[in-house]
Amino acid sequence: MGPLAGIRIVEMAGIGPTPMTAMLLADMGATVIRVDRLVESDLGIRKLPKFDLTNRNRRSVAIDLKKAEGIALVLDLVAQADGLIEGFRPGTMERLGLGPETCAARNPRLVFGRMTGWGQTGPLASRAGHDINYISLTGALSQIGRAEGPPALPLNLVGDFGGGSLYLAFGMLCALLEARTSGRGQTVDAAMVDGAASLMTYFYGAHAAGQHNRPRGHNVLDGGAPYYDTYLCAGGGYLSVGPVEKRFRHEFYGLIGLDTGTLPDAADPANWPRLKGLIAERLLTRTRDEWVALLQDSDACCAPVLSLEEAPQHPHNRARGTFIEIDGVVQPAPAPRFSRSQPSPPTPPEAPGHSSEAILRDWGVADEAIQRLLTAKVVGSRNA
Repeated sequence: MGPLAGIRIVEMAGIGPTPMTAMLLADMGATVIRVDRLVESDLGIRKLPKFDLTNRNRRSVAIDLKKAEGIALVLDLVAQADGLIEGFRPGTMERLGLGPETCAARNPRLVFGRMTGWGQTGPLASRAGHDINYISLTGALSQIGRAEGPPALPLNLVGDFGGGSLYLAFGMLCALLEARTSGRGQTVDAAMVDGAASLMTYFYGAHAAGQHNRPRGHNVLDGGAPYYDTYLCAGGGYLSVGPVEKRFRHEFYGLIGLDTGTLPDAADPANWPRLKGLIAERLLTRTRDEWVALLQDSDACCAPVLSLEEAPQHPHNRARGTFIEIDGVVQPAPAPRFSRSQPSPPTPPEAPGHSSEAILRDWGVADEAIQRLLTAKVVGSRNA
């Protein structure tokens, strides 16, 4: 079930953004099989696989990629797939004998998705890096953080998952749609540095227009404006405040007890420090939850800053089913929603090799061949 039902994807197991891409596609109904490397010492006993949530909703086959029979087996799977995704350094798949040209020779319609930090080309293509480096190079990191403080790290949401996973998933779907018309596959070069730069498009435009050109922490959306920030409340909780529009801002002021007739003009950045002080002083007079009770039925654009424990319990999240529980682990539900082709509930993450035999059987490998591959330790299985 789901809008991508019938699409088959081979995922070369990796870390970070590649599993997230595979999860997004599988969450929408694509059949994604994860090819884990066969490591006999830890096969089937990887610590706590149930908590590796981006590996949910797909089965795992463990294959020894150092053996020619293992590479041949992957190519047999590729021959039946619509797409492949991998996240190794440029040249790794080619050295394995699984590069785009080799795979295309077996399956001309294959969409070959490649995830890297720096991209397949460019001076840094072969260099190691992480999310923090990719978003640094795009200008994104320079814009996040408090005034007069160092840049703040937005977890690895902007480079790995925003600029990486989402853009590779989008690129895969674009190429899969095109292949239905042309009958030909192609390579998707998804670089986290490119995706993170793309996410900054609005801010590059705002900067050019003179609307986002003050130092970090002094602009509207980076905590500079008093009406777009987080504030400490009595008891230690925080409230997010975002009434950017004037009519919402006036409603907020009135509800927290500030006289709009005496407040300085928020349109003038010179007044921001004073306004911020007045708001901060008022919000310290009640707890976060007391302010939420007062503001939640208004257009004041305020919300509590919730912890990971609190967020799944919020009434709005509960009403929408924003979080689900799978195998005892609370996690975000698949998104977005569909009116007709709603996907099935996700399945728990699997340990490497958990479904080796079942996958090979489902993808047309004869039982005799499966037993031969298991005996030769080309394929690993939890049952072996």
